[in-house]
Amino acid sequence: MRAWSTELREHAGRDVALAGWLHHWRRLGHIGFLILRDGRGLAQVVVEDPVLCARIDALQRESVLRVRGDVHLSAQAPGGVELRAPIIDVLVAPRETPPVDLSRPRLAATPALALDHAPVALRHPRQRAPFEIASASMAGFRAALRARGFVEIQTPKIVGTATESGASVFAVDYFGRPAYLAQSPQLYKQILVGVFERVFEVGPVFRAEPHDTPRHLNEYVSLDAEIGFIEDHTTVMAVLTEVLHGMVAAVAAEAPDAMARFGRRLPEVPVSIPVIHFTRALELVAADGAEDCSEALDLTPRHERRLGEWAQEVCGSDFLFITGFPMAKRPFYTHPDPERPAYSNSFDLLFRGTELVTGGQRLHLYDDYLSALDRRNLSPAPLAGYLEAFRHGMPPHGGFAIGLERWVAGLVGAGNLREVTLFPRDQQRVMP
Repeated sequence: MRAWSTELREHAGRDVALAGWLHHWRRLGHIGFLILRDGRGLAQVVVEDPVLCARIDALQRESVLRVRGDVHLSAQAPGGVELRAPIIDVLVAPRETPPVDLSRPRLAATPALALDHAPVALRHPRQRAPFEIASASMAGFRAALRARGFVEIQTPKIVGTATESGASVFAVDYFGRPAYLAQSPQLYKQILVGVFERVFEVGPVFRAEPHDTPRHLNEYVSLDAEIGFIEDHTTVMAVLTEVLHGMVAAVAAEAPDAMARFGRRLPEVPVSIPVIHFTRALELVAADGAEDCSEALDLTPRHERRLGEWAQEVCGSDFLFITGFPMAKRPFYTHPDPERPAYSNSFDLLFRGTELVTGGQRLHLYDDYLSALDRRNLSPAPLAGYLEAFRHGMPPHGGFAIGLERWVAGLVGAGNLREVTLFPRDQQRVMP
């Protein structure tokens, strides 16, 4: 039976079979050292047979191999274990030399070159590590919510109306009728609170804004949750905090080697994440005298970085909740603060100085929706299916959405979301 490279210690003293790619080959006199790469890691194979060494000399890197041999513990070997007396079968010989060198500790390629040749570049252990972290994060997200009675849903990605007013949408020709790629599952997950009470979704969302920045993409993965029978937005913030605990624990358990490749510590999620109101956030940003923020309706990336520094310096926290954003900058379905109607029962969560999560309490009364749409000069007709849920009784509810790529970028210290996105989509790139 085939073993994984990461399992070799468990098989010390036994004969096992490995399979993978020829990652690296070097000769030291009459002995050769073959590094085999599989889907989980690297394994060293010691080759002493001169005939076999000559065969391997003729192979190209990325040859697909099956290797059988004896497992030996060795302090000098990578990982403290190696395969000896191997029998090697070549399953596939590459047609040409790889466009990038995968054998170095870091990929020696420009970001553009790595993206152009992603089918090969992603094989590099450091290049694939962010996606091992992303996988663990999604598993932690799902586990945390399932443990709290949430139901996983999958909502349409082709929709008949824009989800969020003001955001650009990708239009598609839907059998001669106009339709759009979904900006979020927001409307559907609210509807389904009336069915399941607690729902979540992991899936792609599409934003057609013509951004060309390190922190924006036109397609990304959103981790969404919606919760019924809440008190207000603070209930949502408490659930989000519990989910973040679960995500960090899952990365620690499932992807420690991937994290180790970046030399970064996992964040500690406080039992109670620090919270400040939007107006207080503006005061903190303005305190350095760099600009007048008195009329600001939102936070800029510079504001977020400064607030992230403040959270570290004053609270010792990688996370900071900003609550009470102005209603003028929030979607129509946002619930206002009953005591300060110009501000909302919504929040952003900053992670290491970057917006990671947006969430809050939603409107739940039908008449409130009609009033909110009227104030924004929006017709209720395109939203008839959505509004039907509220005509027939919906509980107080709210939710949040985590940007997966921003989460992973914050964990590994990536300066550009394209570094932690499989086949990123932006204004210039729609291939591979």
